[in-house]
Amino acid sequence: MMSKEIETLTLDQTIAISLEYIPDQSAPKVTAKGSGYIAQEILSLAKEHNIPIKQDSALTELLSQVEIDHEIPEVLYEAVAQVLIFAYSLSGQKM
Repeated sequence: MMSKEIETLTLDQTIAISLEYIPDQSAPKVTAKGSGYIAQEILSLAKEHNIPIKQDSALTELLSQVEIDHEIPEVLYEAVAQVLIFAYSLSGQKM
């Protein structure tokens, strides 16, 4: 992972969503999503690569409606910003 790039993952019981944010390039975008087995694989890869994981069922449900490789809608900026703050604080990077 590049120093200015941050990835995070939201998870509930059956769905996992991976987000990527590269400052000064674009809005955060969904990079992977899935349910059941796929969600568990996304979670395993996140743990393997030390990607911060945040559980937020409501946000996960909303993000699951965003297509892979698409930017999140503006209405979700504030909620995703909170996830990114969480991820940055765990990674030790500054925003």
